[in-house]
Amino acid sequence: MMPPNDTAVDNAPLDGPDWGEDLFDNSAEFADNPEPRCPCVLLLDTSQSMAGEPIAALLRGLHVFREELMAVPLARKRVEVAVIAFGTEVRVVQEFVTVDRFQPPVLQAEGETPLCTAIVRALDLVEQRKERYRVNGMSYSRPWLFLITDGMPQGDSLETTRQAVQRLRAAEAARKAAFFAVGVAGANMNLLTRISVRPPLKLEGLRFSELFAWLSASTAHAAVAGGMMNEEG
Repeated sequence: MMPPNDTAVDNAPLDGPDWGEDLFDNSAEFADNPEPRCPCVLLLDTSQSMAGEPIAALLRGLHVFREELMAVPLARKRVEVAVIAFGTEVRVVQEFVTVDRFQPPVLQAEGETPLCTAIVRALDLVEQRKERYRVNGMSYSRPWLFLITDGMPQGDSLETTRQAVQRLRAAEAARKAAFFAVGVAGANMNLLTRISVRPPLKLEGLRFSELFAWLSASTAHAAVAGGMMNEEG
């Protein structure tokens, strides 16, 4: 009997992506740091109304957030931060990285306030990240979505607004995400109340540094306390 002819396979061109290389690249971050993850998405209003001192104060707050988390050894390995800015457009200005690799992005205030579009994008980003955790056998806690805005949502379609509210409520009910909204002076608190399951917070003045100090302490506590599992709990 003649041996099977594998010539067609052996001589097949090797064009296209190197899936093996891609797989190893994707898992390297988890191999280097196998600690359970505590993902946090910051949704930041960068509309025109945030121009000047508000956006400068927000950036200072981001630096406080990083510095406070860096002071907690386990938190800097476990907390992962992603940043979505919404103004002229909704942009992921920072993909998920651990705190030791996080550098506060440069933010520019311009455009409207597509708040609900940003929420939908954040929920998508979280689901993509959780899939990466599962593929690589990583434990993780329930993701936090932390929204900061100073205005009324503008630039969202009615369908996007409806989708954002429905998906947020479904994610909260299934304990797949925890959403926190913070309104700066000028924010429509009534609308934030309708969007968020838990009552929104009202920030007095531009006390972003104090706000982010509180957020870093809360996320650090969640990261260090343990109890993280693959199933949302």
